[in-house]
Amino acid sequence: MRRRQFLAATAGAALVPTAAGRPRSQSSSFEPLGTLDITGLAETVLGDGGTTAFAAVSDGFVTVDVADPTAPALLTERRDILTDRDGGPLREIWDVKLDGDRLAVVGPANPQASALQAVVFYDVSDPADPEQLGVHETPYPIHNCDLEDGVAYLTANGAASVGLVTVSAGTAPERLGSWALTDHDQRWADVRYSLANLHDVFVQDGLAHLAHWDAGTWIVDVEDPTDPSFVSRVRGRPVEDLREFGRRAARRDGLRQPGNDHYVAVDDAGDLLGIGIEAWNDPGPGGVVLYDVSDTTRPKRLTRIDPPPTTDASYRNGVWTTAHNFEFSGDRLYTSWYQGGVKVFDVSDPANPAEIAAWRDTDDACFWTARPAGEFLVAASVDQPPGIDVTERLYTFPDPGSGLTPDDATETPTDGTTAASGPGFGVLAGLAGLGLGAWRMARGRTK
Repeated sequence: MRRRQFLAATAGAALVPTAAGRPRSQSSSFEPLGTLDITGLAETVLGDGGTTAFAAVSDGFVTVDVADPTAPALLTERRDILTDRDGGPLREIWDVKLDGDRLAVVGPANPQASALQAVVFYDVSDPADPEQLGVHETPYPIHNCDLEDGVAYLTANGAASVGLVTVSAGTAPERLGSWALTDHDQRWADVRYSLANLHDVFVQDGLAHLAHWDAGTWIVDVEDPTDPSFVSRVRGRPVEDLREFGRRAARRDGLRQPGNDHYVAVDDAGDLLGIGIEAWNDPGPGGVVLYDVSDTTRPKRLTRIDPPPTTDASYRNGVWTTAHNFEFSGDRLYTSWYQGGVKVFDVSDPANPAEIAAWRDTDDACFWTARPAGEFLVAASVDQPPGIDVTERLYTFPDPGSGLTPDDATETPTDGTTAASGPGFGVLAGLAGLGLGAWRMARGRTK
């Protein structure tokens, strides 16, 4: 069994170097409460009560009982979805989103020749027995989505459709509307896909926050999902600069800073926006940038949360510590950093966030997401980056200050089932050389 490197920290804990040059904390009060091995694990969300987790698993989804965080238990799994359809089953399912008792399951995350592409809706009022409601097939892959008030918001990146598409969520789902960068400025049609794809969407209170990689983060009014409209651009590189990139240069810059707006979320009030920067290579991994968006028309940059240290920031065979998915809850920010672990921040003063807990197991955990669930949090470790052997496993941790301790944590993970998984950056590798001239045609089709 290989030696594990881990970081376990709480506020004020002193960091000391290990022999391998990776940081370790002298504190161990923030450690796993329980674990559950789940093959193919990717994005994970929680039900309103915080007792059930819903996780994408590459070839489907699973539901997990986390009412006892020291012993997460598999409730059910739905794999090989839509096997009866042309191009099925649905594959590369890396994202699920939940709204009340309705779950959206999307895929494939990246382009695949002749593959089925769709969003599938489920009634999960009984999480042990989800019931399929409706299916909406698409002409584009779906990397990420959001779901709010009966509407699904899809990342629609492809030769025939690029941008945001809205779909009714139910037994007979229908396409409602769309928005793309070219709706705002036609010059974006000349920017290569790897610099301007829509990687993530976060919707709250009638506003969609769109992470468009080097093109930056944009806010769009979706109060009427049939007719989304531009509100503001939070950040991003100038369109006139991005238009100058050739194919090779675009692929190179698509892996590194500046740019790479990968994931977005706002706090409960909608006043604080976080932008996760997914980057590798020189000048190093990306962090999380915080913006005051209390005035959505005039976003104001507050600060940047730096990524954890790494011994090798390269995309190929490196030690990934760049920012991935995160969530706000109250005055806290729950973050994941691939092999950099899980961190919790106090953002009551958002211009000066304070790290209050962290845990890292560089050799055997690579975190995709971290979600609060009352007195504990749930984090998903995935099989990434390429070339390393990381256990796909759902973790639970005590929420800092909750009083829960890892004393009764499970010692042996419970085995899940088998499935395939892949790197979360594949959406860029798949279409890195594609120009966005097709947007001009797509614009007429996606309105």
